[in-house]
Amino acid sequence: MGRLQVLWNLALSAGLMLNAANASAQILIGQTAGFSGPVAAGVKETTDGAKLYLDAVNAGGGVNGQKIQLISMDDGFEPQRAGENAKKLVVDDKVLALFLTRGTPHNQAILPLLAEHKLALVAPSTGAMLLHQPVNPYVFNVRATYQREAERAVRHLSLIGMERIAVLQVDDSFGADAVQGAQKGFAAVGKKPALLEKFDRAKPDFSTIAPKVAKAEAQAVLFIGSGVAVADGIKALRGAGSRAQVVTLSNNASAGFIKQLGEQARGTIVTQVFPYERSLSAPIIREAADLLRAKGSGDISPAMMEGFAAAKVLVEGLKRAGNNPTREKLIAALNGLRKLDLGGMELGYSGSDHSGLDYADLSIIGPDGKFHR
Repeated sequence: MGRLQVLWNLALSAGLMLNAANASAQILIGQTAGFSGPVAAGVKETTDGAKLYLDAVNAGGGVNGQKIQLISMDDGFEPQRAGENAKKLVVDDKVLALFLTRGTPHNQAILPLLAEHKLALVAPSTGAMLLHQPVNPYVFNVRATYQREAERAVRHLSLIGMERIAVLQVDDSFGADAVQGAQKGFAAVGKKPALLEKFDRAKPDFSTIAPKVAKAEAQAVLFIGSGVAVADGIKALRGAGSRAQVVTLSNNASAGFIKQLGEQARGTIVTQVFPYERSLSAPIIREAADLLRAKGSGDISPAMMEGFAAAKVLVEGLKRAGNNPTREKLIAALNGLRKLDLGGMELGYSGSDHSGLDYADLSIIGPDGKFHR
């Protein structure tokens, strides 16, 4: 064999090895969320929505020749476990970024890791204002704030003639945050809550709260809490004789929440932070519906749309981070997003704004067990 042929074979072999390495290379993304516990139904749907898009990207060759692997860990919706999981993902698994981490106090436990290891948290699954203001250079939100939702809900209730509006809030940072938005809504319409009560996050007890709501003759209740707690709370309200209109926030915008409500579902209002999931006039909805139809399974839910939109932002950041993405390159790429069209929704980040989107709407659960707008 001649010298040129040997060199050619060596070059060809090296090229094949490089291509094989690129084909098997994976971009590791970490997630900690309550896959068990009171928010499990919503977490599953949000993650399914993200995987719907990520699977399609991987099937098309991945990002710059690399497949995306989402490493998901269950924290049981416990803040301490969320922090521990995040540390393992960042330090041991060396993920490029954290993604779709669920819960306000849970994300609070994660924030110090971001600064210490200088990596991005993309699309935390919470609308907590503390992740929006002041701007955290490592947090890239892909949804409106709970405060905006709560304010919108109170304004709506007042607009349709509700004079006596009670507020029931989980006693944690999520509840405290959302209540601030509700208070803005009350101030805007010149009203005050007919009743403001807190309940324990770990062991909610509505046996004394529900009779107070009934005694206050509340016409409506803004219920700030996780799915299981809200479902139990509504049952207690009805048992106490209250027929108040119930409104809750988008953290409960899942098909699983409707199942938890059972016969109490009909008429419950749920705020939303993405376009109507059955309106195919919105390109992002049509894209998700087409991918889901190709898989031959189920319907799109609002929770799925949150995950789907989040995945689109993550993938765009990864594309712009180049062939050899690093934590630093991904952060720079995300900061460079200005007018990203997600499909009828425009997202952008700047040094003074990492909110991404500010869309807020209202839906009501119909007799068919689905959200309607």
